[in-house]
Amino acid sequence: MDNKDLYDQLQELEVSQTAQLAKLKGLQDHLAQILEQNSELKIENQHLRIRLQELEDTATDKDDPTKGLSKSRKHLEKLYEEGFHVCTYFYGSRRENKESCAFCLDVIYGDHQSR
Repeated sequence: MDNKDLYDQLQELEVSQTAQLAKLKGLQDHLAQILEQNSELKIENQHLRIRLQELEDTATDKDDPTKGLSKSRKHLEKLYEEGFHVCTYFYGSRRENKESCAFCLDVIYGDHQSR
């Protein structure tokens, strides 16, 4: 094989790789935009769920035991009901078989009511 042919092949390979790299960068940028939009939509969705819950709470019966909970405590209550600890001792870990945790209940309902 001639040195010129080898050099030409290397140049073609470099051009091809540069094009592939540009394509990869474009896909990476597009994915970043999609992930950012997805995060924004998740946050907006959560805010809408909170607002919907607020509207539903005003329409529910006054005897609801969670009626006096603040937004943050309602959020903690929701996390707790989904099976996660919200207490300082085990925060974020899963509750096995959704067992009760006195620490979590104290964080959520502590000064509000006794359960």
